[in-house]
Amino acid sequence: MSLQNASSPSTEPVIRCESVYKIFGDNAESLLKKSNGAVDAAKFKEAGCIVGVNNASFDIHAGELLIIMGLSGSGKSTLLRCISRLTDATAGKIIIEGDDILKMNNKQLIELRRNKMGMVFQNFALLPHKTVLENIAFPLQVKGMSTSDSIDRAMEMVKLVDLTGREDYYPRQLSGGQQQRVGIARSLAIEPDIWFLDEPFSALDPLIRKEMQDEFLRLQSTLHKTILFVTHDFDEALRLADRIAIMKDGVIEQLDTPANIVLNPATEYVRKFTEEVPREKVLKIKSVMDAACSDNLMSELSVNADAIIETVAESILNSSAPVRVVDDEGQTVGSITAAKIVHVLFGDHAAKVSEKTS
Repeated sequence: MSLQNASSPSTEPVIRCESVYKIFGDNAESLLKKSNGAVDAAKFKEAGCIVGVNNASFDIHAGELLIIMGLSGSGKSTLLRCISRLTDATAGKIIIEGDDILKMNNKQLIELRRNKMGMVFQNFALLPHKTVLENIAFPLQVKGMSTSDSIDRAMEMVKLVDLTGREDYYPRQLSGGQQQRVGIARSLAIEPDIWFLDEPFSALDPLIRKEMQDEFLRLQSTLHKTILFVTHDFDEALRLADRIAIMKDGVIEQLDTPANIVLNPATEYVRKFTEEVPREKVLKIKSVMDAACSDNLMSELSVNADAIIETVAESILNSSAPVRVVDDEGQTVGSITAAKIVHVLFGDHAAKVSEKTS
């Protein structure tokens, strides 16, 4: 079963995928035509073809961070490579800002990548004989920017990723996390509208990885890029994403918000990912809050909508009245009760215990 979330804002998406397939093999196109889109991976394998992406359809909107998540061989990196057209899809449409990139010639693709796309991969791909500043300035110089202007722009990026004081270092003098910051700065220097990241933090040790995730969230809160991010780490996906697409065998099993995936897994495969997730550590109050009730019914306590449940659960559980949920400006956006917190954290188990004790 494949479930891809159809809901979307009214604005036109930055990226739209329509029935995208990527099948590896000499007779891939003819087999796909004969199947009328009903691709059976096992039968295609018997015919000498490997299904990488199987009928992917979804939109990504401006400023959205969509994470494609899956285990090794799920098709997640293949899908990203199709959307960036580093790999040609076998069939379908990939529309970026209104243009179908599968119909673009090489010159149009080069212009699109130079002016619209930034890319960061697991291997940092820094030039070892160039300094931090020179590495960041290099793609700008390739685009024709003068050396002085490119160095000025690169210095802005150094400050943005918090590497001030290391601009004259060479890659060998940097830690893994610092090298990845240089890679991120280099991709941002061209001011891309769209940012592709394929397992950017997977080669880092856990502490540096957490640090880079924090840095990434800080950058996104400032820059509001449209991002397609690939990872095999479910915890990373939950922490970073606006929406998550979980893939298995080339198929998107579910595409939804982190909260909905944790609370309402669409398939058994997705449920297995979520069953060990400590909900209180990943869900935000805004993902589970109810509508605001009358002021006279709510307690004097208030919690921020973006607060992680774990950080405010005790206060809410100790309140006999609904707690006000506010945004960063202090405006009321909802309410949350102790009963709702118990239900979110313990689900059906809490209900059964309640029935037994009542």
